[in-house]
Amino acid sequence: MVVTHTWWSGGQISRRGLLVTGAFAAGAGLLGEPASAAARATTPARALAAAGRSRPAVLRARPTTVSLGEHTVSTWTYNGLLPGPMISATAGGVVRAPLVNELPEATTVHWHGIQIAHRMDGAPGYSQTATPSGGRFDYAFRVPDPGTYFYHSHVGTQADRGLYGPLVVHDPREPLSYDVEFTVVLDDWLDGILGTPDEVLRELNASTEHDDTLRSPALGGVTGEVRHPLYLINGGTPETPATFTARPGRRARFRVINAAADTAFRFALGGHRMTVTHADGFAVEPVTVDTFLIGMGERYDFLVRLEDGVFPMVALAEGKGARAFALVRAGRGTAPRTDVQLAQFNGKALAYRDLRARRDDLLPRPERTILVELGMRASGNEWTLNNRLASDPYRLRVDRGETVRVVLDNRSPMWHPMHLHGHTFQVHVPGGRGPRKDTVNVLPRERVEIDVQAVNPGEWMFHCHNLYHQEQGMMGTLGYGRPPRHTQAHTGHH
Repeated sequence: MVVTHTWWSGGQISRRGLLVTGAFAAGAGLLGEPASAAARATTPARALAAAGRSRPAVLRARPTTVSLGEHTVSTWTYNGLLPGPMISATAGGVVRAPLVNELPEATTVHWHGIQIAHRMDGAPGYSQTATPSGGRFDYAFRVPDPGTYFYHSHVGTQADRGLYGPLVVHDPREPLSYDVEFTVVLDDWLDGILGTPDEVLRELNASTEHDDTLRSPALGGVTGEVRHPLYLINGGTPETPATFTARPGRRARFRVINAAADTAFRFALGGHRMTVTHADGFAVEPVTVDTFLIGMGERYDFLVRLEDGVFPMVALAEGKGARAFALVRAGRGTAPRTDVQLAQFNGKALAYRDLRARRDDLLPRPERTILVELGMRASGNEWTLNNRLASDPYRLRVDRGETVRVVLDNRSPMWHPMHLHGHTFQVHVPGGRGPRKDTVNVLPRERVEIDVQAVNPGEWMFHCHNLYHQEQGMMGTLGYGRPPRHTQAHTGHH
């Protein structure tokens, strides 16, 4: 059975988003069974050849106007789309995505979660110089691992506009069986309503207090810096929801991406339980839950068999008293109200301790341990790694080939979704070794241990994926060997 790949935005299908495609076929077996003969026939070499023949996905970063329910706002997007165009590839293949910068300032594209060649990472000042206004940069890189990823600007607060989009890397030996596939992109939105993200950052920098009404026990206290006026699924608001359509009884794979700047979401699909199969692109032993909390930069894939009817997809903006909303239409029926209350939110919630990596994805045992303290200075608007700001960044030193254990010790009063560029890591959980991820949530007064294998040399960003914490200093580096002469970053080698 061949999987149908469908991209929905604002309730309308857009197949022009499928700009880079490799050969892909789905297995016909049940969950965990071997792939079909058709899938096995697609070898990595053939996938690479197919990807190499594909037309480049030109990303034009430019000012545009988008409609968000009752709001029409001026913002910046890729190719005039919100989210940006889908980029689809096959593991082992090559993505070619020239960036054409039509913005009034410099920009980059970061390929979030991809173990990428350093010069293609899109980290200004680390892996490349930002592409100036009117300029072009030709991104071309191999995608080694299948999974759900996304891309976004990594310059200033640009990612809190519309400069983001999904990247899906298919498995040429896909072991899962499903009939239809959907990509779900969550976002919080303020651009053109509260001002620009730059203006909001300046207000935060001028303040010494946090909004204590933004609270969640699940996140250990204050949940974010900003109460965004809108929360989106695939660019749709609750009044103009995105719609995912399939026939009842179909097995559907949903790929959920949190592209928000400052918001964790509690996600559920009305009338269904979800079998989570992947975390941050990597497969996990399947676990069935009613809901999951997804931090900024995280991704989860899940399978469901669709019931007959019209069902609400709800992503609660955790601790912010608002929601993103979409529809799953798998038969006849009346669309539910946007304020519908879901029993799933009172059911089993996914936790990191529920996730186990496949045996093939386990990393070697670590050779040494490095402590990284997540902190906040007395100003209340400066966030640190080992008491250092991004202007004089902490450098976590590794040597090529070693595996290190990084202990993330959060001594600040807020939670942080910590993201490492160019690598994945193994999260430690009680009773075993947990999932492979690239982004992990660390709550206040919590320690999270991750193992990192140093197999991709370069100077890599390591930062909080709350965009405003990142811009207020919580950004360091993971670097190989002696630091480059041009940097004076403090080196940790414990």
